[in-house]
Amino acid sequence: MAARDPEATKARIFEAAVAEFARHGIAGARIDRIAAEAKANKQLIYAYFGNKAELFAIVLERKMLHLAEAVPVDPDDIESWIDRLMDYHAAHPELLRLLFWEGLEYGSSELPHESDRQEHYARKVAALQDAQDRGVVTDAIPAADLLFLLTALANWTAVVPQMRRILVGEGEPDRDRLRASVKEAARRLTAR
Repeated sequence: MAARDPEATKARIFEAAVAEFARHGIAGARIDRIAAEAKANKQLIYAYFGNKAELFAIVLERKMLHLAEAVPVDPDDIESWIDRLMDYHAAHPELLRLLFWEGLEYGSSELPHESDRQEHYARKVAALQDAQDRGVVTDAIPAADLLFLLTALANWTAVVPQMRRILVGEGEPDRDRLRASVKEAARRLTAR
């Protein structure tokens, strides 16, 4: 009989939950499908992660942390940051799907673990505020609003690929042109 490895089981559950929630959202996700995909007992999911809403909150929190570590805000090089952000979301489309499912489920209501999320964003806003204080980035737009606008600008191309295809085109030159346009828009939003 094989030895149990709780950390490996948790990792399989986590990856299966990411895929399930990205595909079906919170309401549509099924714990039994997560368990089957992870080759784990349903009871282990509840023991390790709590209920379905808590599992979703943990999944999203970890994915957001991964993004923060992989692509820190760099107000001293906005164009490079936008490039890295767009590349990250192209390689990890599940994070934006999770965020949109969260928006559909919770709307403007308070989120589970919201204080952690506020701390996460406060660090990013502080980086932009510091750049504003140093004169690197315009202070015409409050730092929090600027972060919201920049992330929306960079992320929207991944969120609505059908609109991107219809409006901009699907070829590599089209994608390159759009990326250059997004970076130019970000440059203009932040210019002193």
